Amino acid sequence: MDTIIEYFSNIPSSHRTIILVGGLTIFWLIESAIPLFKFNYRKWDHAKVNIFFTVTTIIVNFSMAFILVKTSDYVTLHKIGLLHLLHLPLWGFMILGILLMDLIGAWFIHWIEHKVKWMWKFHLIHHTDQQIDTTSANRHHPGESVFRFVFTTMAVIIIGAPMWMVFMYQTMSVVLTQFNHSNIQMPKWLDNVLGILFCTPNIHRIHHHYRQPYTDTNYGNIFSIWDRIFGTFVMVDNRKLVYGVDTHMDPKEVTNITTILKMPFMPYKEAIAYDKDEYLE
Repeated sequence: MDTIIEYFSNIPSSHRTIILVGGLTIFWLIESAIPLFKFNYRKWDHAKVNIFFTVTTIIVNFSMAFILVKTSDYVTLHKIGLLHLLHLPLWGFMILGILLMDLIGAWFIHWIEHKVKWMWKFHLIHHTDQQIDTTSANRHHPGESVFRFVFTTMAVIIIGAPMWMVFMYQTMSVVLTQFNHSNIQMPKWLDNVLGILFCTPNIHRIHHHYRQPYTDTNYGNIFSIWDRIFGTFVMVDNRKLVYGVDTHMDPKEVTNITTILKMPFMPYKEAIAYDKDEYLE
């Protein structure tokens, strides 16, 4: 346990880069070998758009990283936050901390983005991808990257997370997000086992269906338990899913980086009315 904490307390930037690039590479190769959907698209062309937004996400997070570090150092020094009110063994401190970081820093802000119109206009960029694969994981508008950074910082304050815990959480988040967006055909037994605790591709794909109510389900990032607890968990046949957002289904619109960057500042579009039995049962 001490070795793990020591590693994440001083994790080199090079290791974080290797984890990001290595995860993308591994899941890219697996989904190329055993894909669930055989998309009729040029994989590299599709990846270019998503990699652009991966880079903008890195830039936003890097430019504000000092805020996260200073905040974590302060709450740790002054014993501020829920974790410091409990007398837990180190392993309990770590597990509860990671769970709460995921709840506040990922699930909660994700849920809010679906409920607040002006925030949805930024978040829908993530949903406009019509071929979900592992590169889709970090397809976030720079504005949304700021929202998520703010909520991650809030999570640090609320729970009193030390920096090693933040780095551990972020590492898990990167890998699990790449995994649950990957276009991998998983054995049902493996998906069922992993899905008890973690958000698997078969769980998260449903969130990317182009129409409600499925868009507003399975918000999980690392853990699937939050959706089960808050009643937003569903399971359907993944092969019947259609990716995208019903208000932005023009392929040219959602693959043009300039247009995508402008989307949050365009007039709000209401979701199209539907009869769910007509398109997914």
